[in-house]
Amino acid sequence: MAVINMNKVNKNFVNEVVEEGKLVLGEDVVKSIKACYQCGTCTGSCPSGRRTAYRTRKVLRKVLLGLDDVLDSDDIWYCTTCYTCYERCPRDVKITEIIKTLRNIAAKKGNMALAHRKTASYVLRFGHAVPANKQIVELRGKLGLPPESPTAQFSEKDLEEVRTLVKELKFDELIEFDWEKMDLKE
Repeated sequence: MAVINMNKVNKNFVNEVVEEGKLVLGEDVVKSIKACYQCGTCTGSCPSGRRTAYRTRKVLRKVLLGLDDVLDSDDIWYCTTCYTCYERCPRDVKITEIIKTLRNIAAKKGNMALAHRKTASYVLRFGHAVPANKQIVELRGKLGLPPESPTAQFSEKDLEEVRTLVKELKFDELIEFDWEKMDLKE
């Protein structure tokens, strides 16, 4: 049994999470965490949890207990945002949205998984998180689709809009993107 050091409990943490998430998601969505009664359906449903040590229920429990060290944990980055937990929750807790809110808070603290930073860098470089390569272009042709998908990757105007927005929001600074190298800072 884990012992909780009361000096490490942030009694307002769950409210801070709700406050952070309500602007984008709406207060009711993020506030749904307060309905969690720790049944474990989320963890039992999680495809990531079958292959890693990730336990969705544990993340939610830490938030509810005020253990903000969850923001420093790799656990919040293991979620694939498949929404299985969200769809199966008997209390209608919007788990995936809560995890995304935790990621946003963690990122603002400077805690972002390298894989997520790299994915974001692809968007800044190419206009798409999964840029089309030669094989994708060939496959599109075989399927009768135009070789170029309607994404920012193939539109200089759209790519510039994405980059302008990223700079305006300072997301490039958050992921430590180097515009001269067009890659993450080392």
